[in-house]
Amino acid sequence: MDATFWKSSLAEIEDAMGQVRLGKTRVLATSAGGREIYVVEYGEKDDFSRKANYSSACGAGNPEHYARKGKESKPVLLFVGGVHGGELEGIVAVMNLIRLLETGEDYRGKRNDYIRERARQCRLLLIPCMNPDGRARLPTDTLIDVPYEKFVYYMQGTWKDGTLCSWPDCKAVHPIKDASDYLGSYFNDDGVNLMHDNFFAPMARETSALLGVADVEAPDFTVQFHGGANSEIHLYPIYFLPQYVLQKQQAFNLQLADAYAKRGLPFTLTNQLAPDAGTISSPPFNLTSAIHHVCGGMSLTFESNMGLAAPGIKLTADEILDSHFVLFEQAFRFMHAN
Repeated sequence: MDATFWKSSLAEIEDAMGQVRLGKTRVLATSAGGREIYVVEYGEKDDFSRKANYSSACGAGNPEHYARKGKESKPVLLFVGGVHGGELEGIVAVMNLIRLLETGEDYRGKRNDYIRERARQCRLLLIPCMNPDGRARLPTDTLIDVPYEKFVYYMQGTWKDGTLCSWPDCKAVHPIKDASDYLGSYFNDDGVNLMHDNFFAPMARETSALLGVADVEAPDFTVQFHGGANSEIHLYPIYFLPQYVLQKQQAFNLQLADAYAKRGLPFTLTNQLAPDAGTISSPPFNLTSAIHHVCGGMSLTFESNMGLAAPGIKLTADEILDSHFVLFEQAFRFMHAN
């Protein structure tokens, strides 16, 4: 694939961080493998007059004890790429968003003045790659046109006997490091899948750092970017969220469906409003759920098409990036309207 805009490597992230001028770049944390995790900040942080953490504030019956947000407060948005280090699409998207905010154009030379203008009215936190260990383990800069079995090998790796460690069985052992022969890019160097860490006593410093950002920044709108093989683009249902949050997330989901239809991009409208945990024997409480419970904001998992050489829908690199920019634009529109 010849696409100069497909910036997904750790070296390219490092280089881009050195070119940030309008935002502020800092090292959020160091990974289990000793690699730096960067966050880029746009917009000054408002003072929310914090007196308690979110849980305690809710226990007192008033979330404003955690974050007092008035009409004058800037919306806070948190976009996170590379929680699974080999899912490159979100990394590429966040990198191109940073480029747009810095220069007025993404790496393709495309403008989006609406996103750039709305971003100036927000507090925006951008993490290109939350799991650099997993990204370092992936020996390619794109998975477009990669066969499905090779994709599984790259993502989840192999068991000790050499057989593929497929989804969802890759979650049956955690941390998985001692049970694997080849450790896939889902995991940090300790074999932890950040999406399913122990959130009440985090094993991974990456998990703790991301939840710490959510706690300190009180984001209104958080999106983690994941890859969903060759599926239609969709928001993955999230469990254990309050009904009013699910209602907001379903409203955004419907807004997304309309936006993708207008662009001619494939989108599945999942039910965000009432994921019935009672119909599942063990409904997952994952990293997306945890983010809400430390800050009270909307928390979404975005599943991108990956353009594999596999059955299903196969988008091009341009279409994959376009699909993320649809999400970015609609997120700003939603925050402006709400």
